Amino acid sequence: MNRGKIPVAEYHQVANRFNPTKYDPDAWVKMAKDAGMKYIVITAKHHDGFALFGSRASRWNVVDATPYGRDLLKPLAEACRKYGMKLGFYYSQAQDWNNPGGAASRKVTSEGWANPDSARIDAYTTEHKGHWDPAQTTQTMGEYIDKVAVPQVKELLTNYGDVAVLWWDTPTDMTDEYASKLNALLALQPNIITNDRLKRPNFPGDYKTPEQKIPNLSELDGKDWETCMTMNGTGVSRHPITTGRRPLR
Repeated sequence: MNRGKIPVAEYHQVANRFNPTKYDPDAWVKMAKDAGMKYIVITAKHHDGFALFGSRASRWNVVDATPYGRDLLKPLAEACRKYGMKLGFYYSQAQDWNNPGGAASRKVTSEGWANPDSARIDAYTTEHKGHWDPAQTTQTMGEYIDKVAVPQVKELLTNYGDVAVLWWDTPTDMTDEYASKLNALLALQPNIITNDRLKRPNFPGDYKTPEQKIPNLSELDGKDWETCMTMNGTGVSRHPITTGRRPLR
């Protein structure tokens, strides 16, 4: 969406075709268990702002915006409890390209494809902190944090039982004030662990997350770590497989 500079209204239409009727979280978790996995982290909301759970904070979610109309995380949480699998949630706390006020990490149009409007679009994103659609900037980031990010994280930490991991990502334009509001919610899950991506450097989390490489010891400072290593060659979807010295026991 960012690289192609897809307008918000156009992107919303894609949800009309999302209907995962063959979704079988019981089979997913059983397979993971049989493979020896100890935990699962699912992308609850990525940078496009679309939530895989029912949310009162934004109608841009699987329950309200798709023909499927059901929460995808609840049955996954039930299956994890059934098989003794720890469950974690990835949540894009800062970047959100559909809910107004969310941050956008600037990408030039050539990272998607060049077009006759590339120069104009690149100039616009420079002036608007990476945003390419006026619909993205009708509210401030502070309003987005208070109205969407904070309530959605609270929903994730209260509606699905025990949560083992909260996997933040890309603290674009985050401030200590914003991070403090989100960090305070972790008290809802006393045993939870988090990574180092809420906001650097004052919110280091419990473990480091080197990306697309196995780190050397000098990079780790003796901390637990988890490598984000892609299963394909694109480097775009970064989180399908992880390894490392983990704090989960």
